[in-house]
Amino acid sequence: MQNTRLSNIVNVSIRQLSQWSRNPWRRVSLILISLLGGFFFASVLSTASGAKSEQDIVIAAITLFVVEMINRFVYGSRRLTLADGSLAPRLLTTEMLNSFKLGTTYGLFLEAFKLGS
Repeated sequence: MQNTRLSNIVNVSIRQLSQWSRNPWRRVSLILISLLGGFFFASVLSTASGAKSEQDIVIAAITLFVVEMINRFVYGSRRLTLADGSLAPRLLTTEMLNSFKLGTTYGLFLEAFKLGS
């Protein structure tokens, strides 16, 4: 890729965002926001699919497939071991994706309990 002004701006922005997210409090807050976003997504998903009750099985199958693919992506990759024997932390995007999945799963369980099914 050529070294253009646009690529320089993108590279600098990515570097600044990476440095900004290294703060543990910011990292935790981003993960918490994605967890709550997944919970909201589950509420929207159950409301939208339950309005007509025509696509319930298809949406459930798609949701299960996406959750399993996220599980495979997050837990299937090998983590690096540091010199002291501990595991290296996962990438922020991976943690956020996993948190979104957990929020979605929890939200769907809560919706099922509310409906009594």
